[in-house]
Amino acid sequence: MIFRRQLLAAIACAATLAPTLPAWAQGIGSYPDKPLTLIVPYPPGGAADQFMRPFAQALSQRIGQNVIVDNRPGANGNIGSVHAAKQLPADGYTLLLGTTSTLAINPHLYASMGYDPLSDLQPVTLTHQMPNVLLVNPNTPYRNVADVIGAAKSKPGSLAYGSAGNGNTMHLAGELFQSRSGARLMHVPYKGGAPALNDVMAGQIPMMFNNLPAVVQVHKAGKIRVLALATAKRSPLLPDVPTMAEAGLQQADSVVWNGVLMRKGTPAAIVDYLNREMRAVLESPAFRAPIEAQGFDVLSSTPKEFEAVLQRDHALMGELIKQNNIKIE
Repeated sequence: MIFRRQLLAAIACAATLAPTLPAWAQGIGSYPDKPLTLIVPYPPGGAADQFMRPFAQALSQRIGQNVIVDNRPGANGNIGSVHAAKQLPADGYTLLLGTTSTLAINPHLYASMGYDPLSDLQPVTLTHQMPNVLLVNPNTPYRNVADVIGAAKSKPGSLAYGSAGNGNTMHLAGELFQSRSGARLMHVPYKGGAPALNDVMAGQIPMMFNNLPAVVQVHKAGKIRVLALATAKRSPLLPDVPTMAEAGLQQADSVVWNGVLMRKGTPAAIVDYLNREMRAVLESPAFRAPIEAQGFDVLSSTPKEFEAVLQRDHALMGELIKQNNIKIE
């Protein structure tokens, strides 16, 4: 979770990309001469898939090899992440989607994840960020943030909210909401945002925090009701939905960044090559326009810029978790 202006301030303006050089001139030999695998450590159907599948397709076209998305959910992203960080060779053919949750939050919640994001993974580029939103089932009586706070305070610990898992940014958005409002909620963790959202729509749980791109269409279809965006400004996709601050809750912003990493030890020439090719995709208007229309804020960065964001948020999230005594239950 991070304010947009803070993240953008951490990323230098992207330099104009030079035309792609022949492989021999880049020190990568015949690479890539077989398909690449992009591990997404979340279930299909959520915001991660919504961004990474078109990204993988565009990157495939760019590098002339298929980039295959492999969903490996579980343990708040740890299962897929440790697979990429420890169980596969550092040969440049395995990519990993990393998020604020898996890289900056999980290390402070799990006694052992099986890998260390700071020492076992090589950042390639940031790809996008997105705000969390507070949403409810449309059949609930909650019409605004004040309604939720009032209901939670009337029966502390009884109003349930779902998330993509213990320690996920959706979970921490709920913890931050409680900290700022003084309300006490009951957390219901799922194995991904999509199944939690399905249960909200079905009325199994009344509300949740989720990523904006995952909920825009179901909100417009009347299947859920978005009450507020946990970000500094309104979204043009949902212009009538207020921010948390506008709804009366200050300092409750929750914005999530995502990026691509590889196993540490991957040849630097391959990392540099993929960084150039990925940034060419991310900075292409043809890719950006339809993606941003879904609520994603497309980013790109150098490996060092991504590493700086990771290290900073690793420390910031550790302090937030310690201050709020957040634990895996």
